[in-house]
Amino acid sequence: MRRYILKRVFAILVTIFIIITVTFFLMRIAPGSPFSQEKAIPEKILQTLNEAYGLDNPWYIQFKDYLVDILHFNFGTSMKHRYITTNQMIGEGFPVSALLGVEAILLAVSIGLLVGTVAALHHNKWQDYTMNVLAVLGISVPSFIMASILQYLFAIKLNVFPIGGWQSFSYSLLPAITLSLSPMAYIAKLTRSSMLEQMNSEHVKLAIAKGMPGKRVVFRHALRNAVMPVVTYLGPLTAAIITGSVIIENIFGIPGLGKYFVTSITNRDYPVIMGTTVFYSIILLSAILIVDILYGFIDPRIKLKGGK
Repeated sequence: MRRYILKRVFAILVTIFIIITVTFFLMRIAPGSPFSQEKAIPEKILQTLNEAYGLDNPWYIQFKDYLVDILHFNFGTSMKHRYITTNQMIGEGFPVSALLGVEAILLAVSIGLLVGTVAALHHNKWQDYTMNVLAVLGISVPSFIMASILQYLFAIKLNVFPIGGWQSFSYSLLPAITLSLSPMAYIAKLTRSSMLEQMNSEHVKLAIAKGMPGKRVVFRHALRNAVMPVVTYLGPLTAAIITGSVIIENIFGIPGLGKYFVTSITNRDYPVIMGTTVFYSIILLSAILIVDILYGFIDPRIKLKGGK
């Protein structure tokens, strides 16, 4: 296990280096500059700004300096928001996005597993047909449309949830529900398909033939194996949700990490673009590693390469 983890950590470091390199050169070869949108900026001030941010240095000096900063977990200072560092933006926005993401993931996994299991156990019955229709709607309807519908129903008409903002826990419920609907539908379909496959497998049929109680067959033999595709899906899903859903955060006025990423792209803010990209990559690769390690705990038959 230790050897496997060390190999994966090394692979993660190599992948992050590649992401840093590609992002750095994409930013540099793109036309324009971070200060090109400034109106009537004097040449001397522009030269001073380039010197302050090191943009007048050769590309290899800039790349070396950025790698050194990354090793010290310093993502640089924003070129548009004066005196605000990328680390401060991540420190302010990530906890908000993470809290919203954790709520959405808990809702998506718990309800998705439940609905998918019920649909599989009632195959070709009204429960199964209803789940399929709702799952297709959940996957097909865009999140911004779903957000508007839920805001109209639960915030304006029923006045159950606040329509937007970020002041207390109640303000996070409606955006968390909105954010969870699409992955919830996908998890439900994954669970249903896996459960149907497991219920027709030989080991489940043998357990039923031995007279094992139905609940024990479902939870100990079928669901335990059926949850593996869901666990695989949770890796990239966790990274995507926790680091911030741009659309949902903008619609509900949530001060998460997503808004910084969008504004940095439109402003060509190099440090923020690269810092948030690297941060997202670290979260994504770490989540995938954790998912791979969880395989061995969920199913002991899976042996990690290099483990004992």
